[in-house]
Amino acid sequence: MDKEQSTSFRVVVVGAGIAGLIAAHTLRKAGIDHVVLEKGGEVAPPAGASIAIYPHGARILHQIGCLQAAKDACTLMERFVNRMPNGKVVVDSKFFQYIKENFSQLETSHGQDVLLLERRVFLQLLYDALPDESCIRFNAEVVDIEEHVDEVRVKLRDGTVEKADMVLGCDGVHSLVRDLMWQHANQSNQGIITTKEKTSISTRWTCLVGMGPPAPEMGSCTMTCVHNNGYSFLILTQPDKVFFFVFFRLPRPVTWPTQQRFSSADADEAAARVADHPLSESMVFGELWARRIRGSLIPVEEGILKHWHFGRIVLAGDAVHKMTPNIALGGNSTIESIVVLTNHLHRVLAAHSGARPSRHTLSRLFAAYQAERLPRMAPIVDISSLLTRVQAWDGLAMRILATWILPYQRDRAIADQLGEIFRTAPRLEFVDAVEGGGGEFAGKMAWADGGGLPGLGKRGAAGSKDGSVRVRGALVGDAGGKAWLGSRLLQLIGAVGALVGGLWLVALRASE
Repeated sequence: MDKEQSTSFRVVVVGAGIAGLIAAHTLRKAGIDHVVLEKGGEVAPPAGASIAIYPHGARILHQIGCLQAAKDACTLMERFVNRMPNGKVVVDSKFFQYIKENFSQLETSHGQDVLLLERRVFLQLLYDALPDESCIRFNAEVVDIEEHVDEVRVKLRDGTVEKADMVLGCDGVHSLVRDLMWQHANQSNQGIITTKEKTSISTRWTCLVGMGPPAPEMGSCTMTCVHNNGYSFLILTQPDKVFFFVFFRLPRPVTWPTQQRFSSADADEAAARVADHPLSESMVFGELWARRIRGSLIPVEEGILKHWHFGRIVLAGDAVHKMTPNIALGGNSTIESIVVLTNHLHRVLAAHSGARPSRHTLSRLFAAYQAERLPRMAPIVDISSLLTRVQAWDGLAMRILATWILPYQRDRAIADQLGEIFRTAPRLEFVDAVEGGGGEFAGKMAWADGGGLPGLGKRGAAGSKDGSVRVRGALVGDAGGKAWLGSRLLQLIGAVGALVGGLWLVALRASE
């Protein structure tokens, strides 16, 4: 069977954001029939700010034929600068150059750069690259999902019904598909989805996010982090635009089902609180806000769920693993999850010679997908959260880490540490990673074969009775099994070590 030819198996994808559009590409590559349902009327609404694509995300974009368009849509980043509250520079790093070097051929200067794009531009180029855009249905709002013995029926507000073998929920952190999946699960097995899990994605930060015209005062192609107590700034510049994020710590966390919504007046009030804060030697935030093209105040959710699937429904992206954006791994991780799920689908359908697998087979497939992704995603969510806290000096340990430890580590240390995450990322198994060229993906850091972090294995095993999965004997439950617990312990040890090391440095400096 030609891999580009459809089988009788069909997938309904809900949501045409990054996850849904990537799914449209990967499912097409796998020859799997699908439709993507988007409740909005356009693919790239004027909202949000930027997305960064690291080398492991770029490798996947290359596989689906979108990398060159992404490169053409941005100018390559150059510097990473950290500043104190008064605007003084404490770190001026060649971070982006080091990332490129790690994924460059040793004998050449060609490598894979970090790409920074406006989010709506990225959505548009993903859509434009589809050979057949009719697979995307706009103004298609889902209202209910019905599971039957041999199919699933997705009901839309306009009265139409889409029938398929499975539903892929790519509808974001406030996912309706997830809510419906929870209902189905608890109706079938009362109490399987607990209130603890439902409230495990929480909001501890809000963020002023937006973009504006060029800001030469912030440099060209520069990422700048400005620290302060309980809040921080992240500014990213391109020759023709600037993206900005201002993170504010909430007094107490907010959890599901509360959905925080902020007005333009709320955004103006938040901006006014930090309007006189220096961003550089020649600019304060109020100037950036006054020049904005758009800007809004949003909640920043974070967390990871225990159950990623039930029945014929499976989740991906922010619907199941949501992280703070400071380290820019959210979009790349979403792309990864879609790729891993597509790999499992392709493998199972090939084993069934294109025939439609049973509900039981799909359940085992979904469990294997979760088992592969959860051990990788739990540490990434934690790392993202830790960086947000460090940049906003969230407590004494975080402030010491930001001001006394990180500025004194090797200049390329962060790039090398992130490189270990990048090189262990998955790709489409059934598409040549360097098809049509792509020598830029060979470099100092060799790509590993599995989808997991070093030491955490590759692919998992079957599900347990309650829908959890086991990875090398570790039950991935409320705390995410050994991988999750390990990442928590490392985070704690790191914080304590930072505190002790910071105090030692304070004493050393005082004695000088």
